[in-house]
Amino acid sequence: MVRWIMLTLYYSPGSSSMAAHIALHEVGAPFEKHAVSVPRKETRTPEFLAVNPAGKVPVLMIDGRPLTEVAGILYYLARTYPAAGLLPAGDIEAEAQAISWMSYVASTIHPAIRQGVAEARDLYAVADRRLGDRTWILGDRYSIADIHLFRVYWRFRDQLERKPGDFPALEAHHARMLERPAVKKTIEVEAKG
Repeated sequence: MVRWIMLTLYYSPGSSSMAAHIALHEVGAPFEKHAVSVPRKETRTPEFLAVNPAGKVPVLMIDGRPLTEVAGILYYLARTYPAAGLLPAGDIEAEAQAISWMSYVASTIHPAIRQGVAEARDLYAVADRRLGDRTWILGDRYSIADIHLFRVYWRFRDQLERKPGDFPALEAHHARMLERPAVKKTIEVEAKG
């Protein structure tokens, strides 16, 4: 049994923090949320900089201590709430594959759009081939890596100048993710601001 932990998520609707928001709904942990606007520079206020000196979301406060970066927050939630099944238990290779995917999403796919549409399309095509015909990144096991990939593709897919059939695996993954209750709930909450 998990001891009661006070969790507070600092997020900006539609930003990278959406992945942490989805994961919190997936694990079913009670949490408070504080929306801050990146466009209005609310992450640059002295109050927010006291929470995260880097001036970025997400921040997950754990009993008053800040944890930053999407991959770290997803990993923490998966390990703290193992009953949610967001990280394979007892399978070190599958766990490493999930971490490998999250590293690829964070360091390669996420910043790709800044390099131009052609470069981004090439990198998303690699992710599409890697995903292949699997239901989830780890085959039939949904994981934190799926949440991370979804959020980045969800955010940038309209900028990729997609044509039908360009990214069939990513599109199928995207559609499956949109059916998950935690994803629906997060989109609904974040749409309200």
